[in-house]
Amino acid sequence: MEGDTLAQLEERILRAADVVSRLKKEKDTALAAAMQTESLHERIAQLHKDLEATRAERDTLRAEREQVRRRIEKLLEQIDHLGAV
Repeated sequence: MEGDTLAQLEERILRAADVVSRLKKEKDTALAAAMQTESLHERIAQLHKDLEATRAERDTLRAEREQVRRRIEKLLEQIDHLGAV
């Protein structure tokens, strides 16, 4: 009877050790995922900043293009005027 109790205790200890081992692995996996998630959040934030900078640059270039277009139209009008004279 005492041998059975010792064997049962040993079995319980082995199962507990397995559970602890599995929980440690799950914890390590969760920590790694959390770190990767944080890294991805930082990358997304940087991409948003880059996107805003690109949009601002695009808007500036569009405005500059419009100015150049107007200037060229004025020059063409002046050339047409000179040709008509």
